[in-house]
Amino acid sequence: MADFTEEDLDNYLQNQVDLRHRQVLKTVEEVQKIIKDLTTEISIKDGRFQPITNSGIHSDNVKDQPALVAKLATLLRGKCAINPAIQVLTPTFILISVPVRGLTGYKERRTRQWRYYTLSGSRLLSPVREPEKLHQWLELESFHNPAQEWHDGSVAMEGDIVPAKVVNVFREQLKAAIKACALASKVCILETGGSVVRVAVETSEGQIEVELVPTVEMMNCWPKKARWPKLLKRWPTAERARCVKSFGFNLMATSNYHWLLSFSRAEQVLLGGIDEDGGCRRKCYRVIRQLKEEEWCPGPKPAITAYHLQTLLFWTCEKYPSTKHWRNLRESVLRLAKKLHKCVSQRYLRHYFVRGYNLLKYTNTNELDDMTKKICDFLNNPGIYIH
Repeated sequence: MADFTEEDLDNYLQNQVDLRHRQVLKTVEEVQKIIKDLTTEISIKDGRFQPITNSGIHSDNVKDQPALVAKLATLLRGKCAINPAIQVLTPTFILISVPVRGLTGYKERRTRQWRYYTLSGSRLLSPVREPEKLHQWLELESFHNPAQEWHDGSVAMEGDIVPAKVVNVFREQLKAAIKACALASKVCILETGGSVVRVAVETSEGQIEVELVPTVEMMNCWPKKARWPKLLKRWPTAERARCVKSFGFNLMATSNYHWLLSFSRAEQVLLGGIDEDGGCRRKCYRVIRQLKEEEWCPGPKPAITAYHLQTLLFWTCEKYPSTKHWRNLRESVLRLAKKLHKCVSQRYLRHYFVRGYNLLKYTNTNELDDMTKKICDFLNNPGIYIH
């Protein structure tokens, strides 16, 4: 068996992992500038949509927003170079939350019976698709005095804020913004089969696919579905858990009828402070991510993305909370690789905050089986890959 040493890992990190990381950061900076210009133009035409900012917090739900922004910036300074509203799922596929304005004073309500509509506003008598555990309905009544623009039939129906309608309005505004900003040579809207807005963005590193998702930011509140953390858990600490939950969650318009729960800010804070005890968790994550993207599951739309790996890391940290488990980088890399192998072979990975949901529920099983074999080859001969 070809094995590897700590020195091999250090060279791998410096010569391959860090190089890819710098390239990704450069691409994200280019994409962020373009999307910031477009969303600024959209905001001028339709005040319900806000431009993305460098802070990653845009919510007008919190009166002390500057303090919250400063708190997030302090926690992530030097630990995360990417805007929390931007999720790099692969080096060529990025998800960006586009914040909305005018929905303040959120209070989680007991949802009435689920209702379904066509884009034209016709009521459907039976559900087209049942809601998942990560899905939530959103009503105007959930907010204290929502802006009048949200009562408009272009986005609401019988008191419900319909995500497909919001996405449709955003898409039309985006088309106009691309022309107004003279960015037609840089950005083009891609045809999609569902209620999503995807664009191709030309950068110096090549073409990047970006999914833009209108998002309601819920600050200083936590959904009942996310029963986290469980009692008697040693990782994260109770203080860190309270801090994570203070940044709240998002509701993202990713389907025709249901809003998707997202915890991107909370996850960034959790990941940012993951090695406060001097461990090597983040290095371990970066090595596994490099192997995944180059060897095990490459491509622009792979079965396993950086988000899955991040979730797997959180679960592994919870199972192995002690610093002693994260002192040896070689052992930590092999441990996380074995966890990933088990996850993809069993086709099961629980969402970290909403623990009843399997993130691999709809994943292509053939891709998972192929990835299982490749990780098995790595575990048998890891030194061949770490060079």
